Amino acid sequence: MFEVSLDVAAMLVAAAFAAGFVDSIAGGGGLITLPVLLLAGASPLEALSTNKVQGAFGAATAAVSYAARGHVDLRRQIRAAGLAFVAGLCGALLVARIPTEGLRLALPVILIAIAGFFAFKKGLDDTDRAERIRPASFTAFVVPLIGFYDGLVGPGAGAFYMIGFVSLAGYGVLKATAHTKLLNFASNMGGLVAFAAVGAPWWITGLAMGLAQMAGARLGARLAMRVGAKVIKPLLVVTSTALAVRLIWQMI
Repeated sequence: MFEVSLDVAAMLVAAAFAAGFVDSIAGGGGLITLPVLLLAGASPLEALSTNKVQGAFGAATAAVSYAARGHVDLRRQIRAAGLAFVAGLCGALLVARIPTEGLRLALPVILIAIAGFFAFKKGLDDTDRAERIRPASFTAFVVPLIGFYDGLVGPGAGAFYMIGFVSLAGYGVLKATAHTKLLNFASNMGGLVAFAAVGAPWWITGLAMGLAQMAGARLGARLAMRVGAKVIKPLLVVTSTALAVRLIWQMI
């Protein structure tokens, strides 16, 4: 039934649950699932494809959970989500045509900078601040840029959406987290469409992981809404730093 043995499938499902929990709060769930998929014997293309399958479940669950509690109006994000989807699709289609080595080298530095921003920036809490960019401009320029990156490379996209909402849109930490999830889902789905067309996702394993992602995401979103910035900030610092360390380790 599964594309892997039952014990390996159980490991992947457990990893997906943990990833859903972490990703619903601070992003970075791919830090957990991608290495485990590769460890399970998936090729890089299969791992990326399957990761998109299971990741979509977690992002969608988190988005709905935050919306149900009134932290985000999903209908007002439809246009931005549409742009994120198209950008993610384009990024994934151009994976083989655009050199990404320079971006991969810069990514650890960017992620460490994000971790430092949330670790040392004073006054970051759940209170909204003055916006530095108009909502229309944010949707037109920032969202497609991050969505394209999500399809092209992937790791850290949730953190990039998050810091964009905090530093440019002026959102509080919890509100930024809530608004990140639908966009993350949309660009993830765009990438999935492209990878499904040219790759070979492990559909059964991916769907099983997706169910575990849903459970983890629901639990993580509940915790984030209960505690807010007190849990989101430190977890974001940890996941961004861990992802940077993993990328540096791969380069050595």
